[in-house]
Amino acid sequence: MYRMLVLAVALVLSASAANAADFLLKKQSPHSVSETLDRLTKVMQGKGISIFARVDHQAGAKSVDLQLKPSQLLIFGNPRMGTPLMQANPEIGIALPLKVLAWEDKDGKVWLAYTKPDVLKSRYSISGKDKIFQQMTGALDNLTNAAIKAK
Repeated sequence: MYRMLVLAVALVLSASAANAADFLLKKQSPHSVSETLDRLTKVMQGKGISIFARVDHQAGAKSVDLQLKPSQLLIFGNPRMGTPLMQANPEIGIALPLKVLAWEDKDGKVWLAYTKPDVLKSRYSISGKDKIFQQMTGALDNLTNAAIKAK
């Protein structure tokens, strides 16, 4: 009985870890966290994408005397894409505007990640907006690739 319980818990935990990994698209950056988001911001601004905020998690931790490796979040969006999705299901507004996270891991590698648009489509049960989700997927891929491109 105990053995079956341990197996069941292990399966649930591994499924949860797999699900967490499946909803994010992660890319390694050859640049620092700050430079990665600087580059992403510049590319987005060149495309007319609105930048709403940049959150420095490391600075927040430092403000309360805690340690955190570099970690920054960029919040951005395009109302032409987001509004039709919110018209289809206002609950997606909790995930919009979009966010990209850059962080340094324990090995000193820098990563850039965002929620896959198909995950948002599924999570909020939005149908009939496939073209927007395809555009969003392509834009996020192109923008983040430009940000992590070697100099």
